[in-house]
This record gives sequence, structure tokens and C-alpha cells, in this order.
Amino acid sequence: MARKGGGKRKGGRGNKVRVDLRRNKQTRARDQNLTHELLSDEIAAEDAESGERLSGKGSISRRRTVVGVESDGDQLLRSIDLEGCLEGRVTSFIGLNCQVQALHDGRCYECTIRGVLRTLARDSRSVVVTGDRVLFRPAGDDYQGVVERVEARHGVISRNSQGREHILVSNIDQILIVASAADPDLKPNLIDRYLVMAERHLVDAIVCINKADLLDIAYLEQIAAVYGRIGYPVILTSAVDGRGIDQLRGYLQDRQTAVSGQSGVGKSSLLNVVDSKLNLDTSDVSGSNAKGRHTTRRARLLPLKNGGWVADTPGIRQFELWDVTLEEVDGYFIEFRPFIAYCRFPNCSHTHEETCGVKDAVAADLIDLRRYDSYLRIREENIFVWKNPARGQT
Repeated sequence: MARKGGGKRKGGRGNKVRVDLRRNKQTRARDQNLTHELLSDEIAAEDAESGERLSGKGSISRRRTVVGVESDGDQLLRSIDLEGCLEGRVTSFIGLNCQVQALHDGRCYECTIRGVLRTLARDSRSVVVTGDRVLFRPAGDDYQGVVERVEARHGVISRNSQGREHILVSNIDQILIVASAADPDLKPNLIDRYLVMAERHLVDAIVCINKADLLDIAYLEQIAAVYGRIGYPVILTSAVDGRGIDQLRGYLQDRQTAVSGQSGVGKSSLLNVVDSKLNLDTSDVSGSNAKGRHTTRRARLLPLKNGGWVADTPGIRQFELWDVTLEEVDGYFIEFRPFIAYCRFPNCSHTHEETCGVKDAVAADLIDLRRYDSYLRIREENIFVWKNPARGQT
């Protein structure tokens, strides 16, 4: 059903916005030939050595005033004729096409992206991502269409990718951060990076330690207690013996959840146990390097039989923070907040200063030492902390 009321968006054609345009036909130089696998798997390509990355040659962007584009914060919304457009949500995206589910009847359309949307340069690496709410125009009788506009996002899960924002999924209520007790090894620092990102975007977070059957449960309960004491729900699960699955179903029911974590931690296996109808592909951890294989190639939005949706996202091997400055990091460690007021200096880094409320809380076991060490690592590896250049601009 087309949106009623039709006509042109009020004032749409007369609006003018100064934007960056990207020359999509600029010749680009390649340092080395990439394998077919890397070309078809953007997640694996990101994790390749830097010497195998594509590099630009010459300027590929320019400034231009565009008529018919509105600015909503740091996102540009294209003003369009609403007549004949349908509202939908992107359920998956790969290459230049995306799958869009119409909101009024649930039918799926394979859509291309209007060229002007791809040309408008953004800090985000992709103009359309899984979870986006869009306006699209059906084309023909075989469920094809064209995405005309991407609506403003909320609840995004993103990371830094070579100086640009890589949004994994948008418009979600919560993130399920999946780590593994073993095979691959548990990485609390990676969990902490996800939690910083969740706090930055005001997304609820649940910590899930999977493969709990592989390690001493007493040790895992100690790790779980660290996050439980500061307010994050923690679930110990196993797709092998079924522990924690009913609790996990309860957290996912009637919610929009992004499922994310390191490659090989068992995200798809967990979801298959939660809902057998999903039938997601799975694979074992590589025996040569004990690292997970990329089984999920792209983020997909999937309905659950008991209500709610999950976005199964590709596994990652590193998580670099985006749009967080060093001065902001302490505010996203939520257990630091009550003690920051007791620091002597208003710009205290909580690293070397005397009379530091946070350091005193660590010494008194009021802040867990492992969490504090994660905070220090993020500050030391400040190359991973990026500031969105569009943030704060008008």
C-alpha cells in the first residue's frame, strides 16, 4: 500500500544543503591483487594485512550545494515525492542490492539504491545497512524496487573501519555481546569495547559467555560477577548441553537485538538452538590458528518464532571504537561515574594523577582491576579511538 497523503514533502524541493559528493567513477589504484574471497567478503577484507588494502589515487570528493536534501543532525535525508513509495526495513545488504521487507504486508523486495544516495558522502561506510528503515519505490511486478530515502537511525552498532564508521546494524533495542569461554579464548577487553560502544549509542547490553561447558564454571561465574555487579545482565550458555538457553530466549523475546562478537564464539549455533527454524550455517574454529572462521558473511535481520527480531552479524577479530574521544572514555565505564567527582582535577585521566577518585576506588576493590586495565588499554591504544568529524557541527 502506498503512503496516503501523497504529494511532495513540505518544502522538500526548495531545501539546500552543502554536502560532500563522492566521485563514484574515480580511478582507484590497487597495491596488490586481492583474492576472490576477500573481494566477496568485506569483513575478511577488513581483517587482512594493511598491505593488501585498496588505496585511493587522487581526490575523490568535492563540495557541492544540493537542492532537495535535508539535514537531520549528522545524517542527510533526501526529500522525495512520496506518491507510490512504500515504507520498509532492510533485512540484509550485500554489494549494491539489499533485501527490503515492506512494513504493510511483510513482502520482500530486492532493491537497488538510488544513485544520488550512494553519491552523498557520509562518515558511514555504507549508505544503507541492515536494520535501516527506508522509503522505496516498487518497480515492475516481480518484487523489485529502488530505495529512495533512508530514514534517521537510532540504536546503531558500529566500529571504526580505516577512519570511517562501519555500522553493523541499525534501529535495535539491545546488543547481545557473545564471547566464548574457550576455543577461541575469552577476551574481556573485547567485551569492554562493545560495552563502551553500547553506552555511547544508548543501547542496552547483555553479556553472553558461550561454550560454558568447556571451562571451569567457578571461573566463569567470577567473570560474570564482574559485569553483573555493575548492572549488565550476564548469561552463561552452551549450545551443546543447553544451559542458559531458556534464559536467553527470555531476553530476546519481543526485542530488536543485534548479536555480535568475535569470530568463532558460536553466535549462529546459539541462535539455531534458540529457534531451530533459523537454520543458520555454522563452522568450527580453525585448528591452525585457533581463530574463528567467518561463517556469517553479512548482517541479516531474522524474525524469531516467539516474537522479536535478531540481527545475526558477521564475526570480527578486532573492534576499534568510533566517535569516542579519549576524554569521554571514562564516562562510558559506568562504574567509574560515582567516583569521578572525587578526582582533584576536572580533566583527570585516571592514569597518573594524584588524588584520583577512580584510582582510589580501584585500590579499595570498588572497581574491578580487570575493567580498569581495559580502560587503560583503550587509552594507550588511542589509534582505535576516533572522533566523528561531523559530530557537533551545525
